[in-house]
Amino acid sequence: MTTYSIPVGPLHVALEEPMYFRVDIEGETVKNLEINAGHVHRGMESLALQRNYFQNITLTERLCSLCSNSHPCTYCMAVENLTGIDIPDRARYLRVLADEIKRVASNLFNVGIMAHIIGFESLFMHAMEIRELAQDVKEGVYGNRMDLAANCIGGVKYDIDEDIETFLYTQLEAMKKPLDEIYEVYEKDPLITTRTKGVGILPYEDAVRMGIVGPVARGSGIAYDVRDKAPYSAYDQLTFTVQTETTGDVRSRALVRLREVIDAISLMEQCLKQMTAGPTVPDRLPEIPVGQSVARSEAPRGELLYYLKSDGTDRPQRLKWRVPTYMNWEALHIMMKGCKISDIPLIINSIDPCISCTER
Repeated sequence: MTTYSIPVGPLHVALEEPMYFRVDIEGETVKNLEINAGHVHRGMESLALQRNYFQNITLTERLCSLCSNSHPCTYCMAVENLTGIDIPDRARYLRVLADEIKRVASNLFNVGIMAHIIGFESLFMHAMEIRELAQDVKEGVYGNRMDLAANCIGGVKYDIDEDIETFLYTQLEAMKKPLDEIYEVYEKDPLITTRTKGVGILPYEDAVRMGIVGPVARGSGIAYDVRDKAPYSAYDQLTFTVQTETTGDVRSRALVRLREVIDAISLMEQCLKQMTAGPTVPDRLPEIPVGQSVARSEAPRGELLYYLKSDGTDRPQRLKWRVPTYMNWEALHIMMKGCKISDIPLIINSIDPCISCTER
């Protein structure tokens, strides 16, 4: 049978982001894959060196939309690790609230797009309807449906009162039953299982070898979550389960994300119950010394790592970050080998790629 190459992209086959693939095809079967990245390089690491430590909070939040809170939060943690700042207890819980509402919105968007690619439009709309409740929370609490502007060095920029607390409880409760319903559909519906079960398999051994992170790794049986292995903010005071599946296919990754949404709602409720009154920022900030530090967090897509180097001035000497997609997109070589052409968009979407923060 004749082998030929087809281009996929540079427009993303699932989302509106530029990522180019050259796929070698034999009949309807993928034989090889070449990833050509770098279409949206913005020079963000260079821009960070031209701004002071406070201005970079705003810059890092604009790296990515769906996990926009994770970037400034992890950046602030890197500065705090360097200076030895201990953030107030209330701020720790408020950081978790912001992180987890972004996780809900991000994961629901991904599984919703999966249903859209399959052609299950009513399920897509149902997932997005639940996500809209999370969007309303973001708008009601932070004043914005995308970039929350919640973090600052040493704590958070916002606080909540009793009225907002009541609003949060109401919104979180409203998500629970619909989430259980759509989880059952994703788990058992024959249209979903036919298109996703056994598709885009990433074996456990390959996931370990390639250093895969986030729901992609947990879908292949790797029980690794930064919130559990190296707790930050208030995660050491909260209870949740590291969700895993063992099959390593598109279906497994979707189920892991949905269960993490359910866990995120539980984590936010725990924050509201356990959080005590107090300051949200320290009394004063120390000078930033010469040195270097590392901070990491569990973004919706997986482990996010920030490296910071200071020369004692008001601007960083070096700021570098490693994002989850950078690790995960290499796994597409394994997931897509032997798949059918029609499965390409599903498999790419299943790693939840963020091109903007990867190429930055």
